[in-house]
Amino acid sequence: QGRLVESGGGVVHPGGSLRLSCEASGFTASDYAISWYRQSPGKEREFVATIDARAYVRDHADSVRGRFTISRDNSKSTVYLKMNNLKSEDTARYYCHVRSRHLWGQGTQVTVSS
Repeated sequence: QGRLVESGGGVVHPGGSLRLSCEASGFTASDYAISWYRQSPGKEREFVATIDARAYVRDHADSVRGRFTISRDNSKSTVYLKMNNLKSEDTARYYCHVRSRHLWGQGTQVTVSS
């Protein structure tokens, strides 16, 4: 069935950086595209970034392009989201997702505050 576990969230000042990790288990993660989404209180969950199985194709939402970078290490079954120049509007709970397996993690909280 599979499981996704996010980590790396925290509280940072505006302009700071964080790296989120999403570790997959229970399935062959290297066969699947994996995405990051985020959700703030009172808002819809929104797409952040996606990476295909072999990391040949990546895409980022306009709101984060140039600041966030998605990557993966298939030897560790892990997908990363490096977030630079964080802004208050990036505050949200961040989730990883495997669409074709209908699989979501539990999320990790990112708070950007001065």
